[in-house]
Amino acid sequence: MNKDESWETETLVVLVTAPSAEAQTLATKLLEAKLIACANILPSVLSIYSWKGETAVDQESLLVMKTRSEIYAQLEAKIKELHSYEVPEILAVSVERGSKAYLDWVKESLSKVGN
Repeated sequence: MNKDESWETETLVVLVTAPSAEAQTLATKLLEAKLIACANILPSVLSIYSWKGETAVDQESLLVMKTRSEIYAQLEAKIKELHSYEVPEILAVSVERGSKAYLDWVKESLSKVGN
């Protein structure tokens, strides 16, 4: 496997739900911290879940963020620091394949992290 192919498995899509009023601020702060290359915000998702023995229903936003696996721990810590929820949803999904040009852009966008 050449270096370009291995890069694909280092890219993560991170999903986070947040109150709609908080989503853009959260995404902006994570971008400014160079922990994500970009974020897409789906402005209205209906979340139904169990919380402390009760069924909860909330209107939220869904953030879809792209990052590198090597900085995931930093990203998760920063989300927990900034997020208003006691237990925020933070799910990371490995990118198996994608457009080489796009994956290269993600890599370049985050190339100065840790330097």
